[in-house]
Amino acid sequence: MAISENNKITVYYDGACPRCVRDRQQYEKLAGKAGERVCWFDITGHEAQLRELGIDPARALKELHVRASDGRILSELDAYILLMRQVPRLAPLAWLIGLPLIRPLLARLYHWSVRRRLQTSGRWPG
Repeated sequence: MAISENNKITVYYDGACPRCVRDRQQYEKLAGKAGERVCWFDITGHEAQLRELGIDPARALKELHVRASDGRILSELDAYILLMRQVPRLAPLAWLIGLPLIRPLLARLYHWSVRRRLQTSGRWPG
């Protein structure tokens, strides 16, 4: 059975980031057939297109963004939770990330890690 475009989500990821590319590949391995519901969009060099979608390009570098099948744009941990819920194996992790005690700690760790990665590569948007 083919997946219609209406049931797909779009992940806006940093294709210039080796870790982000590895994370995408790992996700695709784990997702199997469920991965067909995900479209991947490399944000590198597509600032105008991101703005047309209502996504700030500087923020897109700092946080993962996902367009849900209903058109909503989710970012940061909400984006990860939606992405993980697409894969039965990852759904428990999505639930765990969303817990009130874990989410704020994970968000701080996530932002620290992204900032460090972008500063190390000289790409921190400031």
